Parts: sequence; structure tokens; C-alpha cells
Amino acid sequence: MSLASGHQTVLLNEAVAALQIKPSGYYVDGTFGRGGHSRAILAQLGPRGRLLALDRDPQAVVAAQAIGDARFTLLHRCFGDMAEALREANIQAVDGVLLDVGVSSPQLDDGGRGFSFRFDAPLDMRMDTTQGETAAEWLARADIGEITEVIRNYGEERFAFQIAKKIVAARGERPIATTGLLATLVRETVRTREPGQDPATRTFQALRIHINQELEQLALALPQAAQALGQGGRLVVISFHSLEDRIVKRFMREAAAPDALPKDLPLRAADLPPPDLRLIGKPVRASAAEIAANPRARSAVLRVAEKLAAPASAAHGGRRA
Repeated sequence: MSLASGHQTVLLNEAVAALQIKPSGYYVDGTFGRGGHSRAILAQLGPRGRLLALDRDPQAVVAAQAIGDARFTLLHRCFGDMAEALREANIQAVDGVLLDVGVSSPQLDDGGRGFSFRFDAPLDMRMDTTQGETAAEWLARADIGEITEVIRNYGEERFAFQIAKKIVAARGERPIATTGLLATLVRETVRTREPGQDPATRTFQALRIHINQELEQLALALPQAAQALGQGGRLVVISFHSLEDRIVKRFMREAAAPDALPKDLPLRAADLPPPDLRLIGKPVRASAAEIAANPRARSAVLRVAEKLAAPASAAHGGRRA
């Protein structure tokens, strides 16, 4: 497990093994973070291999500068912009894409980023601090219905309306500008919670997902990744909660099934359009040893799919324009 910059990379060996690295292959690490997966991929690439990494977090971009490797390129992009990033890097097809979805440990552990209720800090929550509105700015303008919907849908919080009502009432007296104030308001509202879980957990998760459009970006990235893969290329995705995993599971299953056609059409199975992907193995979870060393790995789920047909741009083996 990588400990680069104090960050423990979840399912490191399992994810890289699932990519089935070819020494001369081209790969995409859609979430560089602190580079644990990227370094492991580079270690298996030969001189002709290439790795394109993406990350929307400026701090991750800075961390990537420590990798002095001509085979490595990092772009300040969200993985939802993968197709554009590949065009910018002049890459036409790749042998594997890895997505490690959700918030990273460095983001959670840096109190100043506003992701965690463990610190009293400005309520920011943006993964890309160069653009977009903060969680505090959104809470200042959203109505009670919008706040309820976000907390209910993204936090799966049964007290969503009560929390939203409390926030709207409180902001009339002072802005909800810090993580500490928001956490206090939620704790005053949610009196019961599962043992060991802070009452603010679900609300903080919901706001983070909404502010960063995490599920929307994932839904955009998956078809772009599948389109970019050459024949036999692998799509490997690590998700950390049910909302993410549901999107990944549905996408892979639908891409691995033939296109749906009316049942009464007189077609044989051989006449049906072929699926785009095939599922590889069963979902992989962290071992007991990894969870003991890194409790944040306990909810991780790794899914793998393989491309069955190459995109047109890769039909003649072309990689770069």
C-alpha cells in the first residue's frame, strides 16, 4: 500500500493487477490524488508505455510534479472531461482506465478544505478550489426544498427536511460559514444515529457530492472511458459508497448486455448487436488486513470490465495523431 505524502492508497495492488498492464501500453489514472496508483502503474510500464493522469484538485496537481518521468503526463481536469483530456494529450486509444472515485484522504485530513466536521474551518468543500461556489455560498442561497433534496438524495438522510429547516432558520441570524457551525446545527437536529457515526456524517457527504457534482461527473466519465479503450482494454473503478457503486454497476451491466430490441423481432442471438464490454470477475473488497491498517478502505468496492471491440480510431493500432 502506498504511503506517499501520508496517503494510503486503497486496493492498490488489486486495482493495478486488474488493469493487466502491458509494458508498452497507454493508461489513464482518472484520479491522481497523491499518486499511489500512478506510481504503481509506471513501475510496470516499459520505455514506450505512457500514463495520463487527471485530477481536479490543484494540490494534487502540485503533488504530481514530484514524478519526474517522461512517460507521465498530468492534466488539471476532472475525469468527466476525459475525452477532452485525451484529445489534448493527442492520445486516440488506451489500454486501461482507472477511476478511484470520491474524496481523497488528503482532502479529508486538511481541515482548511472544509470537507470534514472534525475541524472548525471555512465551509468550502470544493475539490477544485479555482472555480465554482463553496458549500457556504450554496447554503446561503438555496431554498429549503433544494437543501432537503440534496441531503436526502446524496446523504440518504431520513432527517433531511428537519436539517434543512434548521439551516434556513439559522442563516437568518448568521451565515453558515464554517464546518463547526454546520456540524453543530445538524447534531442539534439529529438526535439518533448508528453507533460510532457522527450525526453530521450524512449531511457533510451530501453537500460534498452536490458541490462537486460527483455523481454527474462519474456518469459522464464511464462512457468516455469505455469509448477510449482499445480492444481488450480494462476499465477499473473503485467506489466508496452505494450511490457511486450503483452507477458503476448499472453502467457496466448495461454495456455488457446486447442492445435491447423488441421481443417480437425474428432475430437469432447471433444477429443481435454485440455488447461493448464484458464483466471481469466479481466485485473486489479490501482485505481484513487492509481495513485494519486503513479503516477508510472498509467501504471500497472494485469493479472491472473489459472492452470487446476497439474504437474506430484504434482500428489500425494508432495511438497518437
